Amino acid sequence: MSRIGKAPVEIPSGVDVKIEKNFVSIKGPKGNLETAVHPKVTYKVEDNKVYVERVDESRIARAQHGLRRTLIANCIDGVTKGFEKSLEVIGVGYKINVQGQKVVLNVGFSHPVEFELPKGIEAKAEGSKLTVSGIDKQLVGEISAQIRRIRPPEPYKGKGIKYTTEQIRRKAGKSGGKK
Repeated sequence: MSRIGKAPVEIPSGVDVKIEKNFVSIKGPKGNLETAVHPKVTYKVEDNKVYVERVDESRIARAQHGLRRTLIANCIDGVTKGFEKSLEVIGVGYKINVQGQKVVLNVGFSHPVEFELPKGIEAKAEGSKLTVSGIDKQLVGEISAQIRRIRPPEPYKGKGIKYTTEQIRRKAGKSGGKK
């Protein structure tokens, strides 16, 4: 049995959870989120906890049990605390600016790259660091990955855009060409 799925999700004060036919709606101080339901999993709200249970013991039901519980827990965390990812720009002359809902990156191309942020995502630039934040964990991670993909870190000098927690594996360059 799923160990994650067995644990109920605590609903903090100020958060409202409604179970609809096709989705679970979660309202909190930072906004509203919805997550889809699966027919092999049942949901119920009792005494400020959300319980997720399987309908049967099939492989799909077992797989969805822990996943759906984690998705609901992420939604509750998102509407109360929010999520954020930090990126770092490394390289001589590499700059990053935020202009409203646009991130402007000068990362060694012949032109600045403009990245449009979707609704619900905010970015903040401080020197060579960029912090992407929002209430949807999946969207924050995806936008961070798309920004990183513009200029991923290279292994020789380490130039590029990387996560602040990421370790870049460095390679040795050419050895000088002696025969």
